[in-house]
Amino acid sequence: MGAPALSEEIVERWADRRWRLNNLYYIEDKYGNVVLFQMNAAQEKLLDELHYLNIVLKARQMGFSTFILILALDCCIFNTHFSAGLIADTIKNAQNLLDRIKFTYARLPEAIQRAVEITTENQTEVEFSNGSGVEVGVSLRSGTKNLLHISEYGKICAKAPDKAKEVKSGSLNTLAARQLCFIESTAEGRGGDFYDKVQQARKIIDSGREPGDMDYRFHFFPWWQDATYQLFQEVLITAEDQKYFDELASEHGIRLTDPQKWWYVAKKAEQGDDMWKEYPSTPDEAFRAAKEGAYFGSEMRALRQRGRIGSFPFVPNIVVNTFWDFGLGDTQSIWLHQEVAGDNRFVGYFEDSGMGLGYYFNWLDKWATIRGARWGVHYGPHDIDHRRQTGTSGKAETIKTMAAAQGWMFTTVTRNPDKQNAIMGVRAKLPGCCFDEAETAKGVEHIENYSRDWDEKMGVWRNYPRHDEHSHGTDAFMTFTDGYTPPVNDDDAWDKFKTVRVA
Repeated sequence: MGAPALSEEIVERWADRRWRLNNLYYIEDKYGNVVLFQMNAAQEKLLDELHYLNIVLKARQMGFSTFILILALDCCIFNTHFSAGLIADTIKNAQNLLDRIKFTYARLPEAIQRAVEITTENQTEVEFSNGSGVEVGVSLRSGTKNLLHISEYGKICAKAPDKAKEVKSGSLNTLAARQLCFIESTAEGRGGDFYDKVQQARKIIDSGREPGDMDYRFHFFPWWQDATYQLFQEVLITAEDQKYFDELASEHGIRLTDPQKWWYVAKKAEQGDDMWKEYPSTPDEAFRAAKEGAYFGSEMRALRQRGRIGSFPFVPNIVVNTFWDFGLGDTQSIWLHQEVAGDNRFVGYFEDSGMGLGYYFNWLDKWATIRGARWGVHYGPHDIDHRRQTGTSGKAETIKTMAAAQGWMFTTVTRNPDKQNAIMGVRAKLPGCCFDEAETAKGVEHIENYSRDWDEKMGVWRNYPRHDEHSHGTDAFMTFTDGYTPPVNDDDAWDKFKTVRVA
């Protein structure tokens, strides 16, 4: 005897995606219980605002990975020849995503399982009898995908830039036109492709236009939109906490209830410096937290909290020093510095690559002319004394002598033989620094993202820096921390001169 026919009512219900998402799929909740999946308010909002390309910045534990997995399975079951790809930061985490798909499929109504059977099943792939399938990995290059989910892309960008590049150039190019893409993550520092994509998507919103077919729609889900993030036991709110809550209200219109404030304060005591990225209140706040593995993350975060990364423009009549890093066939970086009332104020930053010395000197000349600035001392790293081959005469000269021939006199900073000591030197001097964010944003980004290298095999941060696009800007800053000596005060020098003369 054949299987009983489905009623018209069931067929009608199953034709409604929203009904299916709320009534067909079982999951394992955070407590280990098997429960019927039903969309929460944030998941409903994401579904309502769905675009072809979606980038999701979120607080922790809001259920977006679960929602996207259920949506991927739903698309595979109720469409023929639908291909979904799921990407995670590690192969173990990717396989866990597939295990959750299998878990949910195994609990679908028998009528659905009979109609759409599993024909292929292994650790990285599930294929169904209707020609649809789900593939997982740390990167996907084969085939064309109708749905692509990249989980915790911020962490991939922070820990494994090469892997992020592969995801960007390989996996994203498997997505067919006008198909679904979800890039979702908590924040991980002010750098990397996830950060860049968020900023690009936010600019579209700020411009007031709808994203095009190849633009990402930005979705932000802060902690305070989750109704479960409340505590109904009073917690001491300090003056600093209250100032933060007042700023949320006055600057962003975010007015919290007492149970929300109590929850936030209690959670912050547990999370510490990670609170901004794990449970952000605003998109900008999410990226203020220190990137995992960053050498100077906490120091730069402290500078932001103290308002020392902001508006610190060039001050006339105070000399401007420069600090350089010369990359051989690579990026050359320059910090512009003034000492103002005992503070080390950085009023400019410039970098470029593949250009001769004259190009950088011309840029500095224009910068100084516009502002009426006077140059102080130009500090270069140890390799300015290395001999280089000039491009015109073929005569071997050093960078220092080549610069001098163009009227730029450099002081050589002796190389610090121990990179860890150089790093400690930066940490020691950063608290006394101010950065004009408008003029040094790129350089600040480099310091914030200067990171340890990640050992993929051992799953730990190595004890030496990663060489990447943030290295040269930070090395130029180390030219400052290793080599700068504040000038002797003229009055002090005159007093000492008089003392010597009297003696």
